[in-house]
Amino acid sequence: MRKFVLALVLFLGLAQVSKAQTVVLTGATIIDGNGGAPIRDGVIVIKDKRIVAVGPKSSVSAPADAREVKLSGKYIVPGLMDANVHLIPWPSWSYIEFLARYENNFDGIIEEAAQVALKHGFTTVFDSMGPLDPLMRVRDRINRGEIEGSRMFVAGDIVGFRAVFTTSESMRAASQTFQKRINAMFEKNVGPGLCWKTPAQVGEEMRKYVALGVDFVKYGATGDGAPTNSEVGQDAVLRFTPEQQRAMVEAVHQANKIIQAHQTSAEALRSVLDAGVDMTQHCSFTGPSRIPDATIELMLERKFYCGTQWQTLSTVEEQQVRDQKFIGSDADNGKDNVDYSLENEIRMIKAGVPMLVSTDAGLIDPDVARGPVPQISQEAGAAPDPSVFIGSEIGVAEFTLMHAMRQRGMTPMAIIQTATKNIASAYHKLDQFGTLEPGKFADLVVLDADPLQDIENMRKISMVMKEGRTVEVDKLPRNPVLTSPEAMNPGRIRAK
Repeated sequence: MRKFVLALVLFLGLAQVSKAQTVVLTGATIIDGNGGAPIRDGVIVIKDKRIVAVGPKSSVSAPADAREVKLSGKYIVPGLMDANVHLIPWPSWSYIEFLARYENNFDGIIEEAAQVALKHGFTTVFDSMGPLDPLMRVRDRINRGEIEGSRMFVAGDIVGFRAVFTTSESMRAASQTFQKRINAMFEKNVGPGLCWKTPAQVGEEMRKYVALGVDFVKYGATGDGAPTNSEVGQDAVLRFTPEQQRAMVEAVHQANKIIQAHQTSAEALRSVLDAGVDMTQHCSFTGPSRIPDATIELMLERKFYCGTQWQTLSTVEEQQVRDQKFIGSDADNGKDNVDYSLENEIRMIKAGVPMLVSTDAGLIDPDVARGPVPQISQEAGAAPDPSVFIGSEIGVAEFTLMHAMRQRGMTPMAIIQTATKNIASAYHKLDQFGTLEPGKFADLVVLDADPLQDIENMRKISMVMKEGRTVEVDKLPRNPVLTSPEAMNPGRIRAK
C-alpha cells in the first residue's frame, strides 16, 4: 500500500511539473497564419497549453528554466483544420453491411478517424454529417483528455435529410426495425419531416436540437443527387421556404452557434445568403446554374465563408484556367452537360471570397476501397465507383485539395489560411486557435520544407503539437478499426 501511495505522489508531482513546464521552440521560420512576412529564426514560448510569446529571436526572451526544442531549418505553421469531415465515413453508411457490422462501434471508428487526422497535422476538425450521440461522446472524451484525437466540433446529421434508408415498406419486419433504428440514430427530431412544419414549428424543433449538445448546425437547403428513389434527391429543389430557413437561422443564432448549409444550385445559394446563414459547404458546385455576380458581391459584403471540396484539374481544365476561357454567361443555365463549377471557383477566388479546406473526408472503409463494392441498400440505387472515394481519406484528401487550390491560382499563403485562420474565423473560434499568437492554444505543425515555396511541402511533417503537447504520431491510431489488419485483409470469418 505504501508503495502505491508513494508512486501516486510521484506521478502527481511529475504531472504538476509537466503541466507547469515552459517549452520554447527556437530556430524555425514561423508562418503565423495572419498572412504577413514569415518570422525568420523565430521563437515560440509555450506554457500551460497556450502560446505565451511569438516573434524573432531578437525580441522574444524565454525563461531560464524553459525546455528548449531546437528547430533550425524547419518551418512552423498553425495546427491544420478541416471544415467539413465525416468521421463515420460516407458512403459506407449507405451500406447495410457496414451499418450492421459497426453499429455498436461507431465510437471506435470516430476515435480512430480523429487520431488519423491528428497524425497528419489536423489538430481540429468539424464533423458536419453523422450520428450525433457517438460523435458527442468521442468529442467529450477527447476534450477531457481521456483519449487522443483532433479537437472535434460536431453538427450531427444534415437537418432535413433522410439519414440512410429512404423507405422500408418492402423490407421484412426485422430489417424495418434495423433501418428505423439507424435512421433515428442519425436524424433525431430534424429529419425530412421537418420540411412539413410551419416556420414557428421549425424554429422550435431547431431549439430542441441545439439543446442536445451540437456545436453547430448544418441543414439541407436543397437535396443531394438525382430525384429518383431518394428523399435526399432533387438537387435543384429547395427543401425549405425562405421563412423556414430564417426560422432555423434565428433559433441557432439565439443559442450563439453558427449555422451552415448544403445547397446545389445558384438560386439555393442566394436563398441561403438571404436567410442569414454563416457559411456553406461546396458553394461553387451549382451544376448547370451560374452564380450571378450579385451573389458573389453579397458573399463579400456578408464576409461569407465557402467550403471547397475541389478536385484536381485535368489537362484541359488547367488550360481553361491559364486561358481564362469559360462558359462565361447565364445563357446556358439549365442545359444538359453544362457545369459552371470551375468558372464559379475562379471568379470567387479573384473576388476574394474566403475559402476553407473542406473535404467530406473520413477513413476509407476497406470494403469500399477493395472492390467489388458490397451490396448497397435497396433504396440507394446503383453502388458508386469505389475509386471516387479513395481521395477522400482523412489526412490525405486535405493535401490533395491544397494542390487543387494551387492549380486554380491561389497563392501558398492563401492556401495555408484556408486550413487555419479562415476556418477558425468561419466557426467563430479565432480567439482560441487558427493563428500562432499569444493566448491561443499551442496547436502547430513543424514542416521539413518551406510551404511558401511549394504548397506540396505541407505534406512534409516533422512534428505535430496540440495544446503544447507533442503528438506521438507513430503510435496513432491507438485502436485501429477500419485500418486494422483484420479489416484490411479479412479472413473467411470476419471478426471486424
